[in-house]
Amino acid sequence: MAKLIELRNVYKIYSEGLESEVRALDGVSLEIERGEFVAIVGQSGSGKSTMMNVLGCLDIPTRGDYFLNGTDVRELTDKELSRIRNKEIGFIFQQYNLIQDLTVLENVELPLVYQGVSADDRREMALAALERVGLAERGKHRPTQMSGGQQQRVAIARAIAANPSIVMADEPTGALDSRTGLEVLAFLQKLNREGTTVILITHDNGIAATARRCVRLTDGRIVEDQVQEVDWL
Repeated sequence: MAKLIELRNVYKIYSEGLESEVRALDGVSLEIERGEFVAIVGQSGSGKSTMMNVLGCLDIPTRGDYFLNGTDVRELTDKELSRIRNKEIGFIFQQYNLIQDLTVLENVELPLVYQGVSADDRREMALAALERVGLAERGKHRPTQMSGGQQQRVAIARAIAANPSIVMADEPTGALDSRTGLEVLAFLQKLNREGTTVILITHDNGIAATARRCVRLTDGRIVEDQVQEVDWL
């Protein structure tokens, strides 16, 4: 497998040099290969959200190197970072982050609008993504007309519409009941079997146990990194 992500001695420091200095990431080194399913697990304050922001090109390290698909992320312009976020990475969040005034189809199309995809292609790609999550017939509905589990499936469709190489899921089951949460995890596993690299951010050890690899953070440092046996391959 090809190396997709490489962090080398990465620090993310807030209020550096002050009494209030916080080392959200404290000398982290990590490699993730294409096609992996990795859970990054830790309690509140462990640095896992900062890790996602750095990996997702939402923030850049204070020090250290981040290579994404061989590209030095710290050398990229804001415009180039935005292009990577829109095209290469699909984000799934705990609270869905759907726009209530748009239809389901329009929500899924949104990242494609930012990419400059034509209206016809955009519609076709968004419908295909909704088909994959079993919601093709709900395209004209508004998010408020759907259950939490259905809204999260819309969010997944939005994340995968552009066929990104990486899907990053930040506590994707946090707002769902356990049965619906398991359905969301099963879909992420399906995506991974189809070749998508999945990075799952969670505080829940049970959810982390469903990933093929578990990276545990404490106080901004990796304290454990192990491959796990799973029953869904």
